[in-house]
Amino acid sequence: MDIIEMTRELGKALQADDRYIAYNLAKQANDADAELQRQITDFDRMRSELNTELCKEDKDTDKIKELDEGIKSNYKKIMSNKNMIVFTAAQGALEALVNNMNQIITLCANGEDPETCQPSQGCTGSCETCGGCS
Repeated sequence: MDIIEMTRELGKALQADDRYIAYNLAKQANDADAELQRQITDFDRMRSELNTELCKEDKDTDKIKELDEGIKSNYKKIMSNKNMIVFTAAQGALEALVNNMNQIITLCANGEDPETCQPSQGCTGSCETCGGCS
């Protein structure tokens, strides 16, 4: 088996992991939540309108303030939605897993022992001991 085939096997193992499964289930719940999807659409529309208004030479400061407040309010609603809360947690867990996998591969590519190298749990500020930023 060559290294690319082994990587594909690693990809299969990732997709069988509970964190990946939880992420996909949470994503499906978000996609099925009509109210959440409406809020996201409204958020995107308001953000686009705000960007358009900010690019104008004769900016309407009242409209900018109104859009900014609407965006902030809508963001709070989106992030407090129960499906979004579950999704955000599941996404964080999956990202942490993938980050650890990437760090181990980077450490090994830099000559570390695959059996003993450990991914860092956060940036220490020292690039000398770092497995790489993700």
